[in-house]
Amino acid sequence: MSIRYDGKVAIVTGAGQGLGRCHAIELAKRGAKVVVNDLGGAKDGTGASSDAALAVVAEIEAAGGEAIANGANVAKYADVEAMVKQAVDKWGRVDILVNNAGILRDKSFAKGSLEDFQLVLDVHLMGTINCTKACWDIMREQEYGRIVVTSSSSGLYGNFGQTNYGAAKMGVIGAMNTLVQEGAKYNIRVNALAPTAGTRMTEGLLPEKAFDLLTPETVTPAVLYLVSEDAPNRTILCAGAGGFSVAKIVETESVWLSPDEQTPEGIAAHWDEINKFEGSRELSAGFEQSVKMLTVAANGLGIKLD
Repeated sequence: MSIRYDGKVAIVTGAGQGLGRCHAIELAKRGAKVVVNDLGGAKDGTGASSDAALAVVAEIEAAGGEAIANGANVAKYADVEAMVKQAVDKWGRVDILVNNAGILRDKSFAKGSLEDFQLVLDVHLMGTINCTKACWDIMREQEYGRIVVTSSSSGLYGNFGQTNYGAAKMGVIGAMNTLVQEGAKYNIRVNALAPTAGTRMTEGLLPEKAFDLLTPETVTPAVLYLVSEDAPNRTILCAGAGGFSVAKIVETESVWLSPDEQTPEGIAAHWDEINKFEGSRELSAGFEQSVKMLTVAANGLGIKLD
């Protein structure tokens, strides 16, 4: 069965180049009406130009699709509100949001400035929140929404020189986990993409042959799946060079320590048992951790929790 988006309206941020451009073009090819958002700045966030977004719109229109350009700065909520209003005024709804816009200010934590750290958080994390917030009530009212946040292996696992970027990219996972719960009854599904692609964000960081394999075209199918009608929910889908995998945050089973062992020394003594990942599981909500801890405590103390 072919996945299509006929009648759907999509907003793709940072869509003037790289991954965002590819996402926007492929969504349009499959029937979506697309807002091509791009501030048009350099990869460090400086400058602005509408040329890139307009070029993508022209490419979509030349192929028979529908698209409009938008130069909103995702870090500014007023800009984002105006962008969403532009989409609704033209097409009446917003069904799909792909949060892709990003910048880099890479430096080691010791050398990086707090100003650069804040700017990266503002674009990646608050940019995602701003765009999602501006679309949220629309999606709730129409009882349909598909949202993708863009994470990264730098957030999931860390990467030297990217404390700011990694913090932001893990932050969007935390947002996703709660948005999934709040959007469930309104048929809003929220997922995360963790891409590896050869774009201007990664140029110079990878060997040329590897860079050539990591095309945006090998990542975009993951986005197309995550915003489809039958998309999963609360999934971190990793993609690059044609490979796809799912990342999960799991937790070991709780080990209850008797009151006299509830000390740092007691934890050290039982560390191998506490750190044993056999039987670990993915939790679907924060309260499940509390239930797990209370259950083993009640069992250890021989009491019933009513």
